[in-house]
Amino acid sequence: MKTWIKRSLIGLAAATVVLGGLTACGARGDHARGWSDEKITEMRGKAVDKISSKLDLNAEQKTKLGALADEMIASRKAFRGESASPRADMASLIAGDKFDRSKAQQMLEQKTTVLQGQGPKVVAAFGDFYDSLNPEQQKQVREKLERRGHGWWGRG
Repeated sequence: MKTWIKRSLIGLAAATVVLGGLTACGARGDHARGWSDEKITEMRGKAVDKISSKLDLNAEQKTKLGALADEMIASRKAFRGESASPRADMASLIAGDKFDRSKAQQMLEQKTTVLQGQGPKVVAAFGDFYDSLNPEQQKQVREKLERRGHGWWGRG
């Protein structure tokens, strides 16, 4: 497998884990209305505080977790693009009597380009954060991921 594909997949996996953690903290029916920048910032702060307290992070580690959260949010915004509604974008592909393959390919290429651009930043931020953890904290993270089916950080 090519290096950029591996990095993209690692970035996507890291993005999934962190976004899952960030969005899981406090989501209570706001999905229908969407998330404002203020709401995302509020949830980011709550997630960083909760993860920091669970892992007993020091100031440097908390700063790196915050940087990771910021990269994840920037990656999410870039991935969503200018579209107000990704669902509407997808619906436009099947609006006619034929599936709009060229538009679908264009959307795929745009998302792939964003992933290739943002993925390495997310991977680097995740690596910086994880590498700053002591062995006991790293063990806690691994255990949380193993028990992921029971909820992230005690939720679920």
